[in-house]
Amino acid sequence: MINVIAILIGTVTGKIAGKRFTERTRNLLTDILGIITLISAASALISLWDSEFVSILPTGGPILVILAALILGGLLGSFLNLEMRLENLGSSLKRRFDTGESSFVEGFVTASLLFVIGPLAILGSISDGMSTGVEQLLLKSTLDFFASIAFAAALGWGVAFSAIPVALYQGLWTLVGLALGSVLLDYQVVAMTATGGVLLIGIGLKLLRIKDIAIGNLLPALALAPIIAAVAVQF
Repeated sequence: MINVIAILIGTVTGKIAGKRFTERTRNLLTDILGIITLISAASALISLWDSEFVSILPTGGPILVILAALILGGLLGSFLNLEMRLENLGSSLKRRFDTGESSFVEGFVTASLLFVIGPLAILGSISDGMSTGVEQLLLKSTLDFFASIAFAAALGWGVAFSAIPVALYQGLWTLVGLALGSVLLDYQVVAMTATGGVLLIGIGLKLLRIKDIAIGNLLPALALAPIIAAVAVQF
């Protein structure tokens, strides 16, 4: 709930401030978000060289685990057409809450993907469910608050509706933590983190208008990465 409220308040703040921004300034804000997203991706990808992760897998295993997760996840996501489903959800919300903004769907899809990708969304929610603290979720909520300000200023009210998938996704992981306790081993978390880093690169490239990658279709890779890592350690 803290994360949802942070996104909503950030969106309202961004919209109020954004009215004073020219299109050139809004484009600059989007570019800044793209650069920061790439920096976040680099931070996540550093985990590929985590000593425990490297030592527990066969030689060359870390990169192969991520590659397999992305390929299989991409195939599954394409079969399920997740990217189109996200866009259709955004279009449906736009029709129901029509604001006249051409960037409504882009704001919803981009913000949704950015806010649900990353280890903090999972680890923080599991920690919350296990009653071991909400510090990680507080950190994520703070980051999402400032990101939603910039997103809303550049892309509009669609950002506010990204709170819906955030609530569903993180709520699910909170229930997992509540029911199962510690679900993932450390090396599986590293695999998921590194995979999330690759997806963040795709989002950064999209925000910078360099390459439009169907990141939504790659989302299953996040769930497959720890499974594939668990299989790889058997060899």
